[in-house]
Amino acid sequence: MGRMSEQSPEGGRYEDGPARALPEYAEQVLDVAELIPPGRVMTYGDVAEWLEQGGPRQVGRVMALYGGAAPWWRVVRADGVLLPGHEQRALGHYRAEGTPLKEASRAAEGHLPRIDMRRARWDGGDRAEGHT
Repeated sequence: MGRMSEQSPEGGRYEDGPARALPEYAEQVLDVAELIPPGRVMTYGDVAEWLEQGGPRQVGRVMALYGGAAPWWRVVRADGVLLPGHEQRALGHYRAEGTPLKEASRAAEGHLPRIDMRRARWDGGDRAEGHT
């Protein structure tokens, strides 16, 4: 349970201190994030569907507040655009893990690649034991 003392990707501290447990939904979202294999991604909506509760905004909020200790770069926008403000950190993870990327065209602002969602998206098909 060392997540509360970690920094979020935004660089701030989590709202909950170490004395308070993570909300149950946040724990569930982070557990799903940790199941995603290296080099693969799920969208915020995919995570909500997996859990059969909440929606993309709720998952995004959990990741913003509590995701710093989880593989936050594996939970992404459906359009494959990198997390604003964390593009370089995310790219480092994607390149290290071999996540499929679409290189940006020269006209693209910032020349940042996007995640190749068709190839990188994980449907949870090889679910870890304990999930049904």
